[in-house]
Amino acid sequence: MIRFGGGALGRVVRSGVGRRRVQTLVIAVATMMAVASAVVAGSLMVATNAPFDHAFARQHGAHLTAQLDPHRASAAQLASTRGLEGVTASAGPFPSTTINPIGQDGGHLPALTLVGRSGPGKDVDALDLKSGRWPRKSGEIVLSASFQGPDLVLGATLMSSEAADAQTLTVVGFALSTSGSADVWATPAQVRSLATGESVLASQMLYRFDSAATKSQIAADRKKLAAALPSGALVGTQSWLDTKHAVDQGAAATIPFLFAFGVLGIVMSVIIIGSVISGAVGTGLRRIGILKAIGFTPREVVRAYVAQALIPATVGIALGVVLGNLLAVPLLADTESVYGTVSLSVAWWVDVVVPAGALLVVMIAALVPALRAGRLRTVEAIAVGRAPRTTRGQWAHRAAGRLPLPRPVTYGLASPFAHPVRAIAMVLAVTFGTVAATFAVGLTQSLNAVASAQDPENSADVTAVTGGPGGSGPGVPEKKQKPPTAGSRQASGGSGPDQQEPADPDAVRAAIAAQSGTATYYGTATGDATVSGISGTVRATLYQGDSRPGSYEMIAGHWISGRGQVVVPTGFLERTGTRIGDSVRVTFQKETVSLRIVGEAFDTSDDGMRVHADLDSFAKAEPEAFRIEVKSGVSPADYAQKLGAVLKPLGGDAFAESAPEGENMIVLLEAMAALLTLMLVSVAGLGVLNSVVLDTRERVHDLGVCKALGMSPRQTVSLVLASVAGIGVVGGLIGVPAGFALHGYVLPVMGEAAGTRLPPSVLDVYDGSQLVLLGLAGVLVALSGAMVPAGWAAKVRTATALRTE
Repeated sequence: MIRFGGGALGRVVRSGVGRRRVQTLVIAVATMMAVASAVVAGSLMVATNAPFDHAFARQHGAHLTAQLDPHRASAAQLASTRGLEGVTASAGPFPSTTINPIGQDGGHLPALTLVGRSGPGKDVDALDLKSGRWPRKSGEIVLSASFQGPDLVLGATLMSSEAADAQTLTVVGFALSTSGSADVWATPAQVRSLATGESVLASQMLYRFDSAATKSQIAADRKKLAAALPSGALVGTQSWLDTKHAVDQGAAATIPFLFAFGVLGIVMSVIIIGSVISGAVGTGLRRIGILKAIGFTPREVVRAYVAQALIPATVGIALGVVLGNLLAVPLLADTESVYGTVSLSVAWWVDVVVPAGALLVVMIAALVPALRAGRLRTVEAIAVGRAPRTTRGQWAHRAAGRLPLPRPVTYGLASPFAHPVRAIAMVLAVTFGTVAATFAVGLTQSLNAVASAQDPENSADVTAVTGGPGGSGPGVPEKKQKPPTAGSRQASGGSGPDQQEPADPDAVRAAIAAQSGTATYYGTATGDATVSGISGTVRATLYQGDSRPGSYEMIAGHWISGRGQVVVPTGFLERTGTRIGDSVRVTFQKETVSLRIVGEAFDTSDDGMRVHADLDSFAKAEPEAFRIEVKSGVSPADYAQKLGAVLKPLGGDAFAESAPEGENMIVLLEAMAALLTLMLVSVAGLGVLNSVVLDTRERVHDLGVCKALGMSPRQTVSLVLASVAGIGVVGGLIGVPAGFALHGYVLPVMGEAAGTRLPPSVLDVYDGSQLVLLGLAGVLVALSGAMVPAGWAAKVRTATALRTE
């Protein structure tokens, strides 16, 4: 018996790879797409795994951000705190204040903490200057990168306030502070010049401690700091643990959906590779028999077919790593801006583990059909290769022939039953592609619903304020985990003797009602409240009038509709152990009332520790602001200007609201979903392409006979497309419900990771017409994969087809 060494085996492998160009291409592209999607998903999962911790370590973040009264603690006294026991590093004091800037369009930004620093820092809170440069003179500022958007770019100008003597501030840079120490930075002289009137000058100190891993350790550090300073000098502090909790909650929500796409990609790659190699074995039985007849051992046959898969797969894996890194760069850049992480890049071990895992998956997927080839007997393989079983699937042809359809179509519909294993592989490929598309469509709609449900109070066109406590700002809530400041009105001790008395809420209400262009409005009052059984304070928002335009999406129950009612988020219910129908005692502005919980709101701000109640439940509370929606066609800026002219003599004012801060997280998730879905659907189409090519080549002689009997090229195309149409229908019928179920499972897990349940508006996003179209998407994937071989079959000459075995 003749034995062939590595040279002969190598020639067989090279011949198989070169001869089966479609199979080689499909394996290479399928593995490239699978590896690229895995690299992208893996990189994002790594980036969203403790993103705050990585950024905090790189920036030497502040464990404690302290705001101090410079009139009670001198610079020397503040400097002495650097030697306190446990302090490992510190920075400051920096002058700090609060500003209410106005954008170029006249809209008001949130109340921003402004800190004066001569540079981005080094030892503590080393800011990451994302673009631009550091301020060099008065009139220049650096904004937090979270504010960067179409309306706020380098060179944009802001007015420091709405006062007549307001200063013009030019944005010269955007920076990230993992510590969240400020929203705006400028030169120290600039901050001091702006700390006039209502904006009180404060001092900011940043500290790092040797023990700051728990709340109790932070509390002890704060206690030591307060004891070392004069009484009343420490105005407020911000713990790094609070900022970390808020960031990590947002990051955790991305893991479930990335994991779902990752599993889909792995399963599809196994199906495609296994189908391709199985098809190669099935169509190469005669070749396998000949190889064995001339001396190849079963082990060499197995090695030959595994190698024919590994060679193109290795090329595809290498290209997939490169493509995945290229695609991950813009998404990681978005992740940087969302999470405040600095200098993100694809982790080196992702580029090692993913290719190694993909190579292992390809080897296993190819080994199963290759072992089948190795076990075939020589005579059986040659005989079967020469005379394939023509009886398989005949029942399907008889059944399809009874359908009132053209014969080429019925012939095509019955064709998959001749190769049931191959047909099942195509069905699975189309199914998983449809699952990915269905899940992605639902996820995108849910994310859009989440975006529209966030901060409904800020959906108003105009905010009118009375000028009283809590009503002096522009009506936009503070950013989450905003650093404490002594520059706010509350910290400054209220209105000074030179400040105008606040307007009478009734007078403001009457002015709004009399203003032409008013559509709807309602009053609000916000502030800290205490709830019996809860230590510390919770944020309370009270509503007066028809507040439905500013209502939150309801998870359960209903929005407040009268006195004695309160609506709370999921976090409040879980922390207090209460449920809808229970009563809670709330103290607001030294007045305590008992309120009944009537609804669970979709509100993740302040870690879910908020209450929304009817203002008339509190006898002493008065509205501090009015949220106004203007009539269609009315300019909010013009309306606010006219209303402000009426309110200013009364002590109030009116502001046109700017667009809310960009929903970067939503955009990032949608971009990831679209990219990963496109990859998975492409892989599904490639699987169909390979199977149809194999089927078409196997039936080329039959096609020649059909053409000789009069089948036109158009009918040939119909035959080939019909052979996958039924598979597309089945794949769609299975994939749509599976994608629907996947969406129903993953979205609640994402909500749970973010610390909330989800309302029906976020979960119930599909309608009947969409599901039908998504089902047709399975047919579209199958037909798109069959178009190329259908065109080839239509063009092949009759004589050529008849001569082909």
